[in-house]
Amino acid sequence: MKTFCAVIVLLMACSKGAATPPARRDAAPVAVAADPGAALYTKLCAQCHGADAKGYKSDHAPSLVNPTFLASATDDFIHRSIVFGRPGTAMAGYGKEVGGPLDPDSVTAIVHWLRGHGSPSVALPTIDAGQPERGKPLYVANCQKCHGDAQTRGEAVMLANTRFLDSAGDPFIAYAVVHGRPGTPMEPWGMKLSDQSLADVVAYVRAFAAPPVAAALPAPTGKEPIFINPTGKPPAAFKLTADPGQKPRYVTIDQVKKALDEKRKLVIIDARPPSDWMRVHITGAVSIPYHDLKRVDEIPKDAWVIAYCACPHHLSGIVADELQKRGYAHALVLDEGILEWHRRGYPVVAAEGVTPPPAEAPPTGLVPNATATPRR
Repeated sequence: MKTFCAVIVLLMACSKGAATPPARRDAAPVAVAADPGAALYTKLCAQCHGADAKGYKSDHAPSLVNPTFLASATDDFIHRSIVFGRPGTAMAGYGKEVGGPLDPDSVTAIVHWLRGHGSPSVALPTIDAGQPERGKPLYVANCQKCHGDAQTRGEAVMLANTRFLDSAGDPFIAYAVVHGRPGTPMEPWGMKLSDQSLADVVAYVRAFAAPPVAAALPAPTGKEPIFINPTGKPPAAFKLTADPGQKPRYVTIDQVKKALDEKRKLVIIDARPPSDWMRVHITGAVSIPYHDLKRVDEIPKDAWVIAYCACPHHLSGIVADELQKRGYAHALVLDEGILEWHRRGYPVVAAEGVTPPPAEAPPTGLVPNATATPRR
């Protein structure tokens, strides 16, 4: 059962999380040009989940068209996952009601597009009531190494996420355990677990339910100051790293923290959808989401600009790419991303109730880590 839930939360973005299928190549989009959901998916989702929606383009962003997922996920489940996201992961909330860019009709269009690549959802069988105390040893022995618990984040999808548990019923979780996710290390366990053991494991996962999601900060107004320390000196030279064959542009969070402590003049861009900025952001960071770059024109060309996201490089990479195309010589990417910044206790502005992400468990080798996954 060690990977039984690897792709249950198929709309969590991530920070490190989902079990990974065999190495994939970039595939042609499966979009139909006339489908409005196709354009929205390409603009907002393909950066992490891939043009073909089969996932794993970004760290642990899983397939959205896996057959057993589409069979078990209702349209409402997918809709809610897009709207509310998975707080504390790289999957932001994209619904306007939480500060994202999508109105309900747009979300429905994406759901319709995804549904077009698989079968309709099926009626899921009910499961017996389980006992979490009986499910715990099964989970700890077989699942925790990959999926972690409420205190520790494993490499695979973390199930202790409030928004996931709000949306996923026990039959949905059980279906993933029984049928697995074809093409991934998530094997079917239907022939390996008794009905009672299945119910007990599901009950233990359900026991991860946390307090309600924290209230949000006020939405960005578009008038927040661009510069941090506007009268300060430019940063001292950063020691940068790069992808093979690329110009160095990745700066570590410790170097950025040091520059802020020295009151250096910087622009720090939060490249995530505003819903995530409204949850927690680096102190002084300005919200310029990867899908809406209009405030970039307010930044002087000679500024030192550092973009971050939670992927930790894909969305911030989009912003840095655009800045470099526009002639910004000092457009950089925060290497470890906002989740690690917050985890280390570096300065953030957070909504009431938002706590640092769980600690990272040591890599298991079952899924690529951030250094093994190509950056943007």
